[in-house]
Amino acid sequence: MRDQLRVGGVSESVIDDAVLILSELLSNACRHGRPLGRGMVGDGDVRAAWHVDKTGRLTVEVTDGGGPTRPVPATPSVTAHGGRGLNIISALADTWGVRDDVHGEVTVWVVVQAGHRPEDFATRVAAPSAAALSDLALADPFDDLD
Repeated sequence: MRDQLRVGGVSESVIDDAVLILSELLSNACRHGRPLGRGMVGDGDVRAAWHVDKTGRLTVEVTDGGGPTRPVPATPSVTAHGGRGLNIISALADTWGVRDDVHGEVTVWVVVQAGHRPEDFATRVAAPSAAALSDLALADPFDDLD
């Protein structure tokens, strides 16, 4: 994927974002989605695809057999082991959405485009609140010095 996108003129920062986004989409499909149905292309699998349009916008998408819920960003606790994927995608993407088809397949698509600055990611991802951090009950490194 990387080499083909480079040859196509896609910037390295967009490729890096797209690889992370693809990883998140595939993880979500494997964890929350059903495999594609019998008799379909990719029988028992998920399908990943990408496309660069004439303006240089890169679209990455992953299709699975659907799941029990719609893909929506979660609000995980600070100590949660998951639930951040779509928030990461939202921070990196220009836009994203969900497309359903008549066979029950669900495609999550994400558009990534050059032009965002690397520091944008930090400004679009909220830091945990002070109250959430205090709930962690972290040990003070100086407690043992008494």
